[in-house]
Amino acid sequence: MSTESFPTDVERHLVRYGAAFTPRIIERAAGSYVHDTASTPILDFTSGQMSAILGHSHPDVVAAVSRSVASLDHLYSGMLSRPVLDLAERLAGTLPDSLGKMLLLTTGAEANEAAIKMAKLCTGRYEIVSFDRSWHGMTSGAASATFSAGRKGYGPPVPGNLTLPTPNAYRSPFRHADGSYDWESELRYGFGLVDQQSSGSLAACLVEPILSSGGIIEPPPGYLTRLQEMCTERGMLLILDEAQTGLGRTGLMYAFEREGVVPDLLTLSKTLGAGLPVAAVMTSAEIEQECHDRGFLFFTTHVSDPLAATVALTVLDVIEREQLVDRAERLGHQLEERLLGLRDSFDVVGDVRGRGLLRGIELVTDKASKAPADALGQAVTAACLDRGLHMNIVQLPGMGGIFRIAPPLTISEDELHTGLDILAASLEAVLRGADLRV
Repeated sequence: MSTESFPTDVERHLVRYGAAFTPRIIERAAGSYVHDTASTPILDFTSGQMSAILGHSHPDVVAAVSRSVASLDHLYSGMLSRPVLDLAERLAGTLPDSLGKMLLLTTGAEANEAAIKMAKLCTGRYEIVSFDRSWHGMTSGAASATFSAGRKGYGPPVPGNLTLPTPNAYRSPFRHADGSYDWESELRYGFGLVDQQSSGSLAACLVEPILSSGGIIEPPPGYLTRLQEMCTERGMLLILDEAQTGLGRTGLMYAFEREGVVPDLLTLSKTLGAGLPVAAVMTSAEIEQECHDRGFLFFTTHVSDPLAATVALTVLDVIEREQLVDRAERLGHQLEERLLGLRDSFDVVGDVRGRGLLRGIELVTDKASKAPADALGQAVTAACLDRGLHMNIVQLPGMGGIFRIAPPLTISEDELHTGLDILAASLEAVLRGADLRV
């Protein structure tokens, strides 16, 4: 296939599954960069699909995959291998004692699907609560708990999915008299609506500690603690989806550690495989026993695959050896400082939020109106790519001006600041009209 025919061949052969494809053909990737057919280096501020926390083609991962493929990669799903048990023990060692049981899978949607089924089976109930800007996957149960996009045109979702208002401090109408965010009243109001809608079968609440696809929205301190209390009052389990926040991304091994909240079920994916398809559900012995006694079934082609376990073990080794959790916190402070500088310099940068090396900036037409600036975001994205920086803009209805910044945890300080320099220059150029593409 030639470079010249590539766009035509794409149109002829590929199913379009979401946002428009990036207008470059990527030939290879290494470290913090991907390279197109012209060998142009493009700094990757998205870690692939928010996954490649060790950068691209990390030598330890390459070696581990090569060894595993040559010796032990895939087995009958009823067979077990040493890497799977080693990973279960290793993951449990990074978590609170109650989260000692692992189910090894391949994708985030699959992990959330399994966690939802476990919650329903364990509680004997069926209603699942999630945020109204949630994204938990595209399979049936996970998609039914996803409210930010993709709900129209497919017929009825799984019954029993209810929403809480997303705790968006920048845009929430819930305010104290001094104008500060009144999240406690918002949460009480949200659960009041849940209680009214519920048929009396509340099983679980499924949330991300920081919503990523929803626009890098971090619940305020104390929110998750109160959320868990309200779940407990209703006999609900708490499922935390740490697909993007787990394994050091936020400057902690897991984002829930900030408040000391311990979920009943934890789902991991994306970062666990550092760009390869690995996912896991972690839960307690009590929940696992209850599910087993009631006939829990999640027998998939790639459950407990040794290759997936080997990759995840390697990722954990590198994170520990290179002290990437601390590194994410340190570089995260530098990233935050630079982004706050952009907010102070540009009237169109309305908000900066996030933790560690998971940050977001929301572009608006101006700070006074806070009107979403979808076209501006698209223009800045294109200008960044022209200058050698790949940025991800939330491409969901009404959220077109929110950049998600999630570089690899291995990114160098020079690379981080180079990317931020490109972002600043692109913003300035677009606002001058030099690169406006709408």
